[in-house]
Amino acid sequence: MSGGTSAAAEESPRPHDSPVGGLTVEHRTDPLGVDADRPRFGWRTRSAVRGWRQGAYQILVASSPDRLTATRADVWNSGRVRSSDSVAVRYAGRSLRASTRYHWTVSVWDAEGRAAGTASPAVFETGLMSTDGVTGWDGARWIGMKGKALNSAGAPMLRKEETLRTGSRRQVRDARLYISALGVYEAHVNGHRVTVEQDGDPTVELLPPGWTNYDARVNYMTYDVTDLVPRAPDVTLALVLGNGWYNGRVSDGSTYYAKDGNALAVKAKLLIRYSDGTTQTVVTGTEDGWKATDTGPYRADDIYDGQTYDARRELRGWTSHGFDDTAWSDVERVAFEDRYPDVRLLAYPGESARFMARWDRRPQSVTVATGVTGQDGSPHGRGRIVVDPARTVTDPAKAATAPVTIGSGETAIFDLGQNMVGVARYGVRGPAGAKVEFGFAEILNDDSAGADGPEGSVYRANLRSAKATSTYILKGDPKGETHQDSLTFYGFRYVAVTASDTVTITRLTGKVATSAVREIGTVTTNDPDVDKLASNIRWGQRGNYLWVPTDCPQRDERLGWTGDTQVFATTGLYNVDAGAFLSHFQDTVVDSQSIYGADQAQYTGVAPGGRYNFPGGGSGWADCGVVLPWTVWQMTGDTTVVERNWPSMVRYLDWIQEQTGDTYAGQGSLTGDWLAPQKTSAQLMSDVYYGYSARLMSRMARAIGRDAEAETYERLFGRIKQAFITKYLSTEGGRVTVRSSLGAASPIEPGSDPNQKTEDNSQSALLWVLKLGFYETEAQRRTLVGLLADDIGNDAAYKEAHPDSIRVRYAENTLSVGFLGVNVLAPVLTDEGRADLAYKLLHQDALPSWLFSVKNGATTVWERWNSYSEDSGFGPVGMNSFNHYAYGAIMEWMYAYMAGIARDPDGPGFKRFVLQPHLDPTGRITRVSGTYESPYGEIRSAWQVEGGGRTLTYEVVVPANSEATLRVPAASADSVREGRTPLARVDGVRLLGHSDGVSSYHLPSGRYRLTADLR
Repeated sequence: MSGGTSAAAEESPRPHDSPVGGLTVEHRTDPLGVDADRPRFGWRTRSAVRGWRQGAYQILVASSPDRLTATRADVWNSGRVRSSDSVAVRYAGRSLRASTRYHWTVSVWDAEGRAAGTASPAVFETGLMSTDGVTGWDGARWIGMKGKALNSAGAPMLRKEETLRTGSRRQVRDARLYISALGVYEAHVNGHRVTVEQDGDPTVELLPPGWTNYDARVNYMTYDVTDLVPRAPDVTLALVLGNGWYNGRVSDGSTYYAKDGNALAVKAKLLIRYSDGTTQTVVTGTEDGWKATDTGPYRADDIYDGQTYDARRELRGWTSHGFDDTAWSDVERVAFEDRYPDVRLLAYPGESARFMARWDRRPQSVTVATGVTGQDGSPHGRGRIVVDPARTVTDPAKAATAPVTIGSGETAIFDLGQNMVGVARYGVRGPAGAKVEFGFAEILNDDSAGADGPEGSVYRANLRSAKATSTYILKGDPKGETHQDSLTFYGFRYVAVTASDTVTITRLTGKVATSAVREIGTVTTNDPDVDKLASNIRWGQRGNYLWVPTDCPQRDERLGWTGDTQVFATTGLYNVDAGAFLSHFQDTVVDSQSIYGADQAQYTGVAPGGRYNFPGGGSGWADCGVVLPWTVWQMTGDTTVVERNWPSMVRYLDWIQEQTGDTYAGQGSLTGDWLAPQKTSAQLMSDVYYGYSARLMSRMARAIGRDAEAETYERLFGRIKQAFITKYLSTEGGRVTVRSSLGAASPIEPGSDPNQKTEDNSQSALLWVLKLGFYETEAQRRTLVGLLADDIGNDAAYKEAHPDSIRVRYAENTLSVGFLGVNVLAPVLTDEGRADLAYKLLHQDALPSWLFSVKNGATTVWERWNSYSEDSGFGPVGMNSFNHYAYGAIMEWMYAYMAGIARDPDGPGFKRFVLQPHLDPTGRITRVSGTYESPYGEIRSAWQVEGGGRTLTYEVVVPANSEATLRVPAASADSVREGRTPLARVDGVRLLGHSDGVSSYHLPSGRYRLTADLR
């Protein structure tokens, strides 16, 4: 739950025997800080009855749990509503009050009117219910340290003590902290760090309140701090402010960026409620005893460069009552709202970025390097590190806890075994004043040309200008000192430690931080390489879902690239409960449209901020503004994201039409099919994305009752299709050709061969033509599938017939797509009856392929197909991230086609879905298990091929109140059986047909264990 411990923590434990559960408000469990005036309710129902469907519901909302009855509910009684809806049901009671806890429950009846059950009560708590930064804030102001020079050393530390109004008859009932920052903050109440609950335990957030377009909206967070305000006469609120994304070169080019620096500020309100019904507030202001200093241990912090912490400057007890702050400076108002009077201060609606203890990483090995040797004999004169065997630990069990002592001129290299995102927590012993530097890296140097140091040292060239270093200066505690950075983050597998004096490093731990906190999907197989690929994809998502979906977490970028986001969104939503996270990002995309988009209409390539936002054609990236709402709606079943963003999406489509008129061409693209080995015309990619967005607009329009607009976009799609066919689809000489060589590829792609030309019939072009149906006859379609298969097959005959193609450099059965082809490749092949090719591509480990990185030691997904190889070394350094999730979009296919849990566009949110397991024709994968926690409950699809390929065993779970279309491979419909009974004869099941070796059924909810003869 965002921004605080679970509000349910104050309630008695809930029984778990009710068939109605999974209660959510605004897609979160027992949330604090809900600012929606009509929040959305959701629930799930379990039933052992096959085909169970909800026929009605009744929601009760009350001011206390004892009022949750139909006769006493004093906030809202929906009455018995005849509906099967259980996702995003809108509140329709009286106006909600700010900062108020509400209790609620739901009763459910089945389609025949029989009572199914009543859920155990849940809670939600409203936030300040305002956006102006004034209403509800009780006079809280943006304040910062008075007289602090911009960009001067030292993070501002602010504190205030307040006397509580407790007494013999008045005790603290509860306390809430509402807080925001221009920059990021670390908050303390009464000497304790403010935490959130995760996995049943308190954990620390990283860099709250996150990243937005600060001149449009700023997040505030809500925390339950009741346990931190005990029976004591005073309360102390203490804060540290960091630069975050607000005041650093990560925001260079943004409208709020200032080269000389921005003043950091905080706005906070501590609301204390007493047992007698009275309240007390502590707010940030200039005349209320707030004091500030920048003389503490936080000496420097930057998103790219890291953090410097001088333990000699620690101020013991400064976060607690009684600390002497008389020598500290006063605070002053920071006139942020004067500069941006229209900015909105909004409750953060999703999961904050936080440390996840269950993913902590301990060293797998520790290497101590004392120098460099062998320069003269090495291929490029860099030599290799000299390893001290006495201090080097290669046993993972020992390396996890082994203390390591190093002196000046030596380096300890810790290998955590996993590329991850977060910070390092470490212990250190040594003399006061000793400086220890922790440098972070994703990979080690080899002896290739692209290395940036001796073999065995950490490779950091791909960080570009980012220093990515944690610097700690010891205070000299003989018992040792412990630290972890709190004002920055790093992307790393390796930590290289150097020191100015002899020090001992103890218990170094990689602390993983992410906003992808609740994982809801799994896919596992009997193939360890494919399972490793899935693990790498999941780790890449964890690292790059950090407040916003970023492209990479390590170098001087770490931006919300919109193309990466939309390509990966479906995979991301299968893996993680990220609907609120991505909806919030869409809000940021819309803000960026108005601030940075051409004519305030074009969606941007990056959001938030203005760094690298290209003013030219943005197809594939700008289209995120349409694709993301579509994807979130399809995966969650909630049309809110469509309704809220409809005017913005219309503005974008209208703008493209204004640019290109009756040519029906796309806006153009500077990025094209980014980093594709085989080059496709960037304009062609723009044209297909224009058509794709128009088609999605038509379908979304119908979903929200805009039928006339749906028809308009259907006509637009038809005209785009015809213009595309006229321009690109050649039938000259009786041969079908997609003229994807018409125009250059991306003009801005770093590391590309300037002499490489675009090609006709490129993989990405063929894929999109097939996906969108940009052809005229079925004969053409079959030909296009054949052309695609030939390109992928890439055998000797193909290479001989295409001597000028880039494909001659690569092996058979390899892919050649970039960012805009990767998520459509395997799905289109499978839809076109070529699952055999999809599986061959999945299993391929020659370049370019998904398993190439796995074979070469990857633990996350790479930015380039050739980011590194043991044979050739490093890929082009200018654009070479080892943690970039875009190519991980293959996992969408793994869920939907390999495991077979696929969405049905006509049943959003998996109200209706498709079970379509596709077996592996290569025979390498014989067992797949997929699970996905849909809005209606867990879907399970697990298959195994047995008996030498003759028999399929298939386990299925269809959640209550949903239904599925089952398409199962079988020799005949009669051979598909539950036990000994043909599935077609099972009550509630309906046979839809059998063709091409697949039997299709309508499957009501329930659990099934099926067998089928395959031949």
